[in-house]
Amino acid sequence: MPPIDQIRSDFPILGRRIYDKYPLIYLDNAATTQKPRCVVEAMTDEYYNVNANVHRGVHFLSQQATDLHEQARETVRRFLNARTTSEIIFTRGTTESINLVASCFGQAFMREGDEVILTEMEHHSNIVSWQLLQQRRGIRLRILPITDDGSVRLDCVEALFNERTKIVSLSHVSNVLGTINPVKEVIRIAHAHGIPVLIDGAQSTPHFRIDVQDLDCDFFAFSGHKIYGPTGIGVLYGKEQWLDRLPPYMGGGEMIKTVSFEHTTFNDLPYKFEAGTPDYVASTGLARALDYVSSVTAPVPDASPSGLTAPLPDASPSGLVGLDAVEAHERDLTAYAMQRLMEIPDMHIYGPQLQIGQDGQPDVSNHDAVISFQVGNIHHLDMGTLLDRLGIAVRTGHHCAEPLMRRLGIEGTCRASFALYNTREEVDALVSAIQRIQQMF
Repeated sequence: MPPIDQIRSDFPILGRRIYDKYPLIYLDNAATTQKPRCVVEAMTDEYYNVNANVHRGVHFLSQQATDLHEQARETVRRFLNARTTSEIIFTRGTTESINLVASCFGQAFMREGDEVILTEMEHHSNIVSWQLLQQRRGIRLRILPITDDGSVRLDCVEALFNERTKIVSLSHVSNVLGTINPVKEVIRIAHAHGIPVLIDGAQSTPHFRIDVQDLDCDFFAFSGHKIYGPTGIGVLYGKEQWLDRLPPYMGGGEMIKTVSFEHTTFNDLPYKFEAGTPDYVASTGLARALDYVSSVTAPVPDASPSGLTAPLPDASPSGLVGLDAVEAHERDLTAYAMQRLMEIPDMHIYGPQLQIGQDGQPDVSNHDAVISFQVGNIHHLDMGTLLDRLGIAVRTGHHCAEPLMRRLGIEGTCRASFALYNTREEVDALVSAIQRIQQMF
């Protein structure tokens, strides 16, 4: 069970000083995570020693690069517990994965008046993609409402289905509220109506184990850069029976078997959806990132600071490995951060609130590692800018969720989001900085 400093040493950027003065406190992990040395080194090694275009090449380097690329696909398959590598499609990220489904599924199965069910808390990528289809095909968007505390109205799900419903598309975890949605129950209800479900897993995949067969989702999307991997690569998982029925997303090399001016036959899965040269170096980086996060053990948490009247217990016990260890560590951090932040006068946290379980301990089982907040009348941009001057990186604004902001009656929030390398000490620094800023207004 390594100390947290040992984990942090894998991420060189965490040693930076901001404005040559303050140590970096990076709390913007919902936007992108930092990268461990092993990811960058694996990609550098491939560029220096293996670089060659994959598939179809008969020479040594091409075959070696192809092997690495397809090994990466197998790593993703194991990570998601997909049934076969044919169900793993490499994309540029969650956004492209959602656009692929909206475009291809819409072309194959949706006509004017057909409907897609979304939720009020969706990221723009899971709204605009369907709106583009709305403009092309005249489909309709049906919206599942949320409660004031940021939970989906599960009691309203059934009423949204009718004979024109064709697909449900929702986030696993809200990138604003941290809400962990009951996707398994939504999938069960949708399947009872014979309707497929797409899960936006951008904010869940980095934080707890995903088993697509257990979820029984029909499509699942995530981004490499949010789980310690490189930018520009992501994954779309799709059940083979659905992917077989969808038309290609783009045309070009790799996605074909034969081409003539009269007729083209398309390639087998997954290559039917991977037109052009893939980012075969990024796929290696993604695989290394997944291996890294799958092998990490629960870090030893830093000690609770003096002055906290009710220190939280260690929620990261030894013996946990991989995403189980990450989840335990981040739940401890989230609970601790919510408890500390609520000590600040005029603090408002959006989304599910900190609960106390029957054992008297803090419970964040319905809240992932992201906290959106406002402090009194301090504008979120002012707060974020001043935190930055103190070396603390948070995200400000609407977080690509403007409809959700309108539902909450606000323009934006400050958002602190955690990763496996963050510490309670950093949470304390955030609280102290907010209190210092508060005194300026």
